[in-house]
Parts: sequence; structure tokens; C-alpha cells
Amino acid sequence: MRILLFTGKGGVGKTTVAAATALLAAQAGLRTIVCSTDPAHSLADALDTPLGDTPRPVTTRLHGQQLDARGRLEEVWGSVREYVVTLLDWAGADAVEAEELSVIPGLDEVFALADIRHFAECGDYDVVVVDCAPTAETVRLLSLPDVLGWYMERVFPAHRSLTRAMRPLLSRVSNVPVAGDDVFGAVRRFYDRLDGVRDLLTDGGVTSARLVVNAERIVVAEARRTFTYLSLFGYHVDAVIANRLLPDGVRDPWFDQWKELQAEHLASVQTAFAPVPVLTAELAAHELVGPAALASFGNSLYRDRDPVARLFDGEPFRVDAVGGSLVLSMHLPFVEKGHVELGRSDGELLLAVGSYRRALVLPDSLRRREVVGARMSGDRLEVEFVAAGA
Repeated sequence: MRILLFTGKGGVGKTTVAAATALLAAQAGLRTIVCSTDPAHSLADALDTPLGDTPRPVTTRLHGQQLDARGRLEEVWGSVREYVVTLLDWAGADAVEAEELSVIPGLDEVFALADIRHFAECGDYDVVVVDCAPTAETVRLLSLPDVLGWYMERVFPAHRSLTRAMRPLLSRVSNVPVAGDDVFGAVRRFYDRLDGVRDLLTDGGVTSARLVVNAERIVVAEARRTFTYLSLFGYHVDAVIANRLLPDGVRDPWFDQWKELQAEHLASVQTAFAPVPVLTAELAAHELVGPAALASFGNSLYRDRDPVARLFDGEPFRVDAVGGSLVLSMHLPFVEKGHVELGRSDGELLLAVGSYRRALVLPDSLRRREVVGARMSGDRLEVEFVAAGA
């Protein structure tokens, strides 16, 4: 079983890359499904095939789905939403405001996680390809199992017991709406649908995330932040795909400066994401719509690579709590401590090994801390951070 997650800034071509990868997998004889979790679905347009909320055939051995996240939300979250509407109405919000405020923005998208788990466990598919929402939504989506698991383990049992004990008293002294067992039951069902998803998606032998970028400064900057947070939450990025590069055959002087900028940004991508491989795809001369065009694009993208193989087998970096410190561990094979130079600037950790330079975007948990030491442990560089002033 393989699960491939494709994400990137809106408009970089992640849907095209996801659909092309799924088609190649199906052509290789693997039972494949490609599904979209992006609220602004474009997967059906790319495949030139009508898609709905349930899997539908696209080609031989390939199914497609555009998840109706709002419908999933009503199935599981309906009781919670009704309670929040009642509470907001009691607080004085008008009916329209209460309805709009009753759903946390982006919450409907998380139900895609339950569908991914179902596809992985049902036995109908060998490969699950996911056309994710743009990067910020994807990070929120994939971090939810951690956050919700913490809440369910620590807060949920105590809060439910307290509400049961206080409900009779509150009903006598106040008319404030109190959550009933149906509300807590809905939260529990919501959690149960996501239980186990994190273990599945952070298993590098099963799941890989692939970042799709264009050779543009803003796009690359966002991809670097996404790479940091995916790694922080334990997701394995096995490839970066630089899409829509101007072909060498374009000789018009009008494009010369643009090609130079793309070459500069491509070099920065290869440096920033090393040792993760960077695959390149040229700007197509025509619209990439329909299975034939997408499969041709996929062949030019992957060339001699297996599109569903794990393209990078490693863990570029991780963050571990050690006592009162946080330790950033980075994979640096064949390097001795004396050959490493470290610096820090504007929320980035600057690393130099010989002629190799890299600027790693620090997550917020490290950005607020100070570096107090660094050491080599085997083939990994460990940098220790402590709270400011500690």
C-alpha cells in the first residue's frame, strides 16, 4: 500500500501532478484512487471526467473522487453545530451570524483524513493519491490528529464529567444551554474516525508527501515553511517537484530574464531541500487535460523513476524534547563537527558545510528559543535550543 500526498501553493499545478502520478500508477497495473481534498476542486476538470463524492471509474484500474467535505461535516458534527448555534443564539447573535460562526473554518476539510484511512484499509486499492488543499490548509489538516488526540486524552474526559455534574444545577439557576451527551458523543465519533490516521500518514514506508513548486520566490518561500512543518509533525517528504520551467527551446529575448530568474530559484530549491530529490517539469505547450495528456506529462516528469516508489528514504530533520531543551536533529552524512558552521538570522538557522549552504526555516517552537550548543551524533547534527534567558 502506498499513499502519496501532493500539496503546494494554489496555482502551482499540484492537481496536474497528482492526476498524472495516479494515471501512471494505474497504467503500471496498480489499483489506484486519486481524491481531492481541495475545497476548490479541479481534479475532475484535469481528468476531463465527471467526479463526485464517491469513487468513480476514470480509466482501467483508476478511480477518482472529489470529497464533499460539507456533507461529511453534517454527518458527524451536526450535533455539535446545533449546540453552538443554540449557545450563540442565547448570547445574542442573530440567526445568520450563529449559523456562520458554528463551524470552525477549515474543519470540514479534516474529514478527508478518514476517507484516506478507509481507502488504505478497505483492500480495494494499492495506491491512494491525494490532491491536497493549498499548503497552509494542508499543514492544518495534517496536524489535527496531534491536536485532537491531546484534547481527547487530557481535556475531554474531565470536561464531560464536569458538564454532567453541573447540568442539574445550571438548569435551576440559569437558562444557559449546556452540552448534552449527544454533543459529546459527536465529538467522540469525530475522534474515532480520525483515530489511527496519524500513525498511517507518518509511516514513511506507506505515506510520502510531495511538494509542488514553481520557480518563483514567493512560492519557494512558502514551500520551505511547509517542508519545515511537515517534518516537525513527522511526515516524510520524498520529493519536490519544480513545475512549469521554461523550456530550453524558448529563445525569444523577451524570456531571457525570466529564464535567468527561474534558474536562480531552481538552484535555491535544490539547495534548500537537499538531500530530498527535486524533479523538474517544463511548461507545457498545451493544456494538460485528459488522461492521455496527463500520462504524457507524468512520463516526462518521472522519466526512469517509479512514480509510486519512495523517492527519498531518510528523515532530513526532527525536533525532540530532551529535559528542558528542544534538540533539532539534522541528517548530515560524512560530515565532522569541525567542518560545520552555524549561524542564525531572521528566524532561520544558517548552515554551511564546505561550499554547501542551507537556510532552514525554524518552527515557532524553536524561533523563540536560544541556541546553546551543537554536536555531531553519528551522521546527524544536533542543535540544542533552550528558553530565552534560561
